[in-house]
Amino acid sequence: MNMPAPLPYAHGGPVGTATLKAAPEDFMVEEILGFAPSGEGEHVFLKVEKRGENTEYVARQLARYAGVGSREVGYAGLKDRHGLTVQWYSVQLPGKDGPDWSALASPSLRVLEVNRNSRKLKKGAASGNRFVITLKQVDGDPEALSARLRQIAALGVPNYFGKQRFGHEGQNLARAAELFAGTLGRVDPHKRGIYLSAARSEIFNRLLARRVADGTWNQAVEGDAFMFGDSRSFFKPEAPTPDILQRLADRDIHPSGVLWGKGASAATGAAAALELAVAEELADFCHGLERFDLETARRPFRLCPQDLRWEFPDPASLRLEFALPSGAYATTLLRELVGTDFSDD
Repeated sequence: MNMPAPLPYAHGGPVGTATLKAAPEDFMVEEILGFAPSGEGEHVFLKVEKRGENTEYVARQLARYAGVGSREVGYAGLKDRHGLTVQWYSVQLPGKDGPDWSALASPSLRVLEVNRNSRKLKKGAASGNRFVITLKQVDGDPEALSARLRQIAALGVPNYFGKQRFGHEGQNLARAAELFAGTLGRVDPHKRGIYLSAARSEIFNRLLARRVADGTWNQAVEGDAFMFGDSRSFFKPEAPTPDILQRLADRDIHPSGVLWGKGASAATGAAAALELAVAEELADFCHGLERFDLETARRPFRLCPQDLRWEFPDPASLRLEFALPSGAYATTLLRELVGTDFSDD
């Protein structure tokens, strides 16, 4: 089980091709923190612009520069190194003013803002991300591309985990299988977390793929639990009432799927039966996740971009702007629009 399962399209497949991330400025991401640092406390909050660098590398650079251990540095989520990204970090410096952060400036790193907060920045703390993406060498009819984008804006896309979650040629899934089989040997906690996340993501993607294939990824199925797009909480109505169906049509709520772990799924009936069918296909992954004490959670099946806008700066370029909630992948939206030559490894 080295490769992620193929994922069906919701809107009929791409309507063109394009080059993605030809340069860092073609893929700009700004983290939406979701709260304002308080201005005081032992944690220095840094708003950092990075070009062509991954999140963890920058965290190590900040720790080294501040003279602290890596555990004293926090961030809300991982950002792709293939782009120009702005995200927040925290560095714990109790009773210290901190170094001159501006001295860190380089062609690939710049500190834009410094603040203070009483608590460390933890993973999952950000509310979302804003994207500005320029596709180059676009081969496709502008009217067809615009029509597809209107469709995406109106209906959303399946909320698949992006293939970067699974590593080059699915290697994270292969390592997860070895981890669960007890043949991987010693592995540091960070890598173990990556492998566990890959296994859980593959279970979710397989489940969502089934719902896309039967046309229910954005519809209510008997026994569904529903979520808001920007929240981790869910609710389970006794039955899909007219109000529930209207809120679903308005994209206010979304059907959701299980993120496998310990504890019963919130789904019942037909929705639960499908979850169990997929769990049987990936029984080793499910049992492994339970043994490693991951708690059951849920993820919306539907991803709806906010404030989606686009323009064609020239006949071979397409510029997109939109916001997505935390944990969602821009490449998941793009795959419903165009085929690209970028592997997302």
